[in-house]
Amino acid sequence: MRATLRWAHSDLRRHRGEALFLVLATAGIVASLLLATALFGYATNPWQRVFTQAHGAHVTLHTTAAADAGRLAGLDGVESVSGPYPTASLTLASKGGRASVELRSTPAEPEVGRPLITSGHWLDPATPGGVVLESRLARALLTAPGDTLTVPGSARRLTVVGIADSSEPRYRPGERPGLVWALPAAVPEPVGQVVGLRLTDPGDSGYAVQRAVTELGAGAIGEVATWQQARAEAQGDNRLLGQVLGLFGLGALVAAGFAVHGAIATRIRGHLRDLSVLKAIGFTPGQVVRVFLVQHLVYALLGAVAAAALTEALGGAVPGRLGDAVDVWQGLPGHTAALFAVPAGAVLFIGATTGLAAWRAGRVPPVPVPRPAAPPAGRLTGLARRALGARVPPALVLGWHKAFGRRSRSLGAVARLTLPLLLIVVALSAWTTIDRFHSSPERMGMPTALGVRADASLDDARARALMERDPQVAAAYPGVEVAALVPGQTATIALRGLGTRAEPYPYTLAEGRTARGPHEAVAGQGLLDLLHVRVGDWVRMTVGERPQILHIVGRSIEPENAGRVISTSLDTLRAGDPDLRPSRYQLRLEPGADPEEVAARLASAGRGHLDVHTVANPADGLSPLRAVVLGLIAILALIGLIELLTAIGGTVREGERDLLALKAIGLSPRQITAVTVTATAGTALVAMLLAVVLGLPLAHWLIDAQGRSSGIGAGIAQGPSPLLLLLLGTAAVLGAAALAALPAARAARRRLADTLGAVA
Repeated sequence: MRATLRWAHSDLRRHRGEALFLVLATAGIVASLLLATALFGYATNPWQRVFTQAHGAHVTLHTTAAADAGRLAGLDGVESVSGPYPTASLTLASKGGRASVELRSTPAEPEVGRPLITSGHWLDPATPGGVVLESRLARALLTAPGDTLTVPGSARRLTVVGIADSSEPRYRPGERPGLVWALPAAVPEPVGQVVGLRLTDPGDSGYAVQRAVTELGAGAIGEVATWQQARAEAQGDNRLLGQVLGLFGLGALVAAGFAVHGAIATRIRGHLRDLSVLKAIGFTPGQVVRVFLVQHLVYALLGAVAAAALTEALGGAVPGRLGDAVDVWQGLPGHTAALFAVPAGAVLFIGATTGLAAWRAGRVPPVPVPRPAAPPAGRLTGLARRALGARVPPALVLGWHKAFGRRSRSLGAVARLTLPLLLIVVALSAWTTIDRFHSSPERMGMPTALGVRADASLDDARARALMERDPQVAAAYPGVEVAALVPGQTATIALRGLGTRAEPYPYTLAEGRTARGPHEAVAGQGLLDLLHVRVGDWVRMTVGERPQILHIVGRSIEPENAGRVISTSLDTLRAGDPDLRPSRYQLRLEPGADPEEVAARLASAGRGHLDVHTVANPADGLSPLRAVVLGLIAILALIGLIELLTAIGGTVREGERDLLALKAIGLSPRQITAVTVTATAGTALVAMLLAVVLGLPLAHWLIDAQGRSSGIGAGIAQGPSPLLLLLLGTAAVLGAAALAALPAARAARRRLADTLGAVA
């Protein structure tokens, strides 16, 4: 045991840098996997907790005010019902801004879909003008219990008495109105009603919607929301962040395993005589294997324990969503198991790759096998000889030959270095895609920057004139959005009419063409998946009692409503309803205009008649991903550094026996150093080229696959700029050359006796 520890200690002293980088890389990998686990838990569990405690509704139906929604309680499969509650739509204003809301008349606290009060108290008849706000709406309006809300254009005042969490789909500016509970006296003129259904079988929500439509009639059904949609919206960007961390964490773990395998294999080739001596003095094959296995398991264990301890102790202090996710995760039932399972899995994987390489060390015979005098792979190729004849510097020719003369070893070294570089290219592609959402939103499905709703006192002409009067408004596109029942009447989608044939809305198309003729439309990926249709098909939907048949001629990149949107021109919708007037406007601004400043000017000019909001950018919720990508790139760079150090050490050791020959043919120490530097830089260059060739298509596939699954659709992936890739490649090659220069120079200046001893 003492001899084993001494040999391991000696090996650690010779490879301190590799040991340190392996510990740091393992710590980064385990930390990323733990954060991914925390984000997955954070994405689902808070909503699930609210849904369970609130006894949430599996289906929420908005109907007309005249519909007899109470009959839905008698449907088969309905366990209990919430409501029906009369509703009214209005705009509320506070010091934090304005928001469109659904005012829900609630005489008593519901049993199904019960709001969970987080601040203040529930409605009290002693305060007839009191309201309870859904928590996200309250944050948007910057309100707290005791604040007063106004209704623009009237003298009406409402007092906030409470703030509550809800399991229903949450407020999204410009897309979904906020939820406000009020006493019946505060909703004197309802325009609709809402009813929540609690089902005996939660997976039967689609069939429940179909039966409700049959019972009440298609004309009585407005918008439909299911618990699956609410859960997907609640998970949102947190699940995506968890997927990114998990994917890159696993990729980095595989790259680290390969790097450790390569390091041990290279070390074994360089210590064949030492291993033979160990065998000769009595070491068994199992003891030799354990020397390598225990040594690298200790490195991995140090990194894993450090990562787990730091994540547990300091993870909650990380600002933003990552810190919130860790705080929530630490209170979940599976937290302790995951805290041990994830580091243990990483250590076991590194141990498995270490064991495969160390097994070769156990097979080394106790009597050293003489090295062949002239290995076949060492002969110069015809191309190399012609390059020397053409007076190409011999250091370049011999360095390239040394790097790629032995195909099996060369391919292994290149493959191990390619993997972390490939993952870096994928990470940079994710970064570039997020940047493109901000720098070029018009190419990502957001050609307009502002959304505006005008109240009934402004007709279309006056509203457009008021908006287009602003010098930084390039165009104002009138539009309308209604909920439409899909074929089969199991769900609702968003049917939009935007722009006119004279001034068409500038959709961002990923497939097909824009809608130009009557009954033509473009659709989001989410809608195509929901209806199982594709570009070129005709679809039928129902708006109230009126069927609407449209021809899908293109697929648009649609970041709103999970892509469940079909869009046509306002003229097409007016053909079926001549009295239809625009209910919203989308504003395209002049280049360089600040949306916040333009919104403030329009709200002031509208004098309470315009509700102006900026268009939500889906990349806003992904701001933590930038720090994540930087951290992952640092981890992958450490893994690449381990592989480079391994390749340099192997090249230097294998070049010791060639040193006398190189000196004999007249190469100076500087030229001999250049041979090793060229070999290392050549390996890095080929690995970088492969990383770019393979990484860019992989990145596009992964990003577009995520776009398809989220409903936005494929076509959003953006690769890094050629300049950035050139800088990355230059840094990789020059960094490899710089790392190889010092050990290569030392080897080139070794004494003759040392060189003869290495060759023997």
